[in-house]
Amino acid sequence: MKILVTGGGGFLGQAICAQLLAQGHAVRAFNRTRNAAQEQSGVEQRNGDITNMDAVAAAAEGVDAIIHTAGKVGAWGPIEDYYDINVRGTDNVLAACELQRIDKLVFTSSPSAVHAGGDLEGVDESTPYPAHFSTPYAQTKALAEQHVLEANGAELATVALRPHFVWGPGDPNLLPRVLARARAGRLRLIGEASKKIDAVFVENAANAHLLALQKLAIGAPIAGKAYFISQGEPISHERLINAWLLAAGLPPETRHIPLGLARFLGATLESLYRAVGARSEPPLTRFLVEQMSTSHWFNISAARHDLGYEPQINMIDGLHRLSQHLSAERAQKAAAKS
Repeated sequence: MKILVTGGGGFLGQAICAQLLAQGHAVRAFNRTRNAAQEQSGVEQRNGDITNMDAVAAAAEGVDAIIHTAGKVGAWGPIEDYYDINVRGTDNVLAACELQRIDKLVFTSSPSAVHAGGDLEGVDESTPYPAHFSTPYAQTKALAEQHVLEANGAELATVALRPHFVWGPGDPNLLPRVLARARAGRLRLIGEASKKIDAVFVENAANAHLLALQKLAIGAPIAGKAYFISQGEPISHERLINAWLLAAGLPPETRHIPLGLARFLGATLESLYRAVGARSEPPLTRFLVEQMSTSHWFNISAARHDLGYEPQINMIDGLHRLSQHLSAERAQKAAAKS
């Protein structure tokens, strides 16, 4: 097939594009800016803004299916920015499917769509959307997911995947922030050390998208449904963070900050940043405290049964790959300085 991957130059998008190419598909990536490395690998480039209907429709011309990964992530910023990209951008993709007569859409959602702020321990897809959301990101991803699933019908088959805390070599978001704080001596563990999380290695998350694409068709059992995607290996926040630190050649973090104090600091910093009109994200937010102090791991039996999903790379192998990648990065930086 010929597949359009929105956000194809992003962390997850690049992994999806590479796996699609390996399977023999023709791949077109829709990105805000040109990605030279992808172009050399055989990915066709289309550049534009996901909020621009004309650009999205043009990028979708002549393709058989769309994998929509483009979105705005984060825990800070005006809700308008998140709504424009996550909701209106997704509506543009849905409109492009209708205009270009595309009948398959795989949407990258997030477990944040159903996170109400407390523990999520082994929950499945029957978990309802919350009445209130902690961040514009979570609220707009939930809205976008609902739009995608509601669009499933006689002319378009849709499915939503909820990969959780995607990590691995090349991660530009989560890992660099954790490692930077550790190197600066500003990293702390929050609340109870026993709270568990189930993140997903990037190659596994990408593979889940390809499996969903293979199974997706008008009237297929997976059409109109959402699926949690994770490693299926829940571990404590402390173990996961320290495993990442070990992979980066850093000492483990053992210092804890009480949950009540962390919430107070997050709220105070948010108020200060709003008062001065800062656009940058505070070093600690209430959402970050919530994410790092609650359990969030999921029952992925539906993905296993319906998609045939099984993590191909376990935590140990993923950490080994991460360690090799970070070691090579350090060697490159050292060589550049010498």
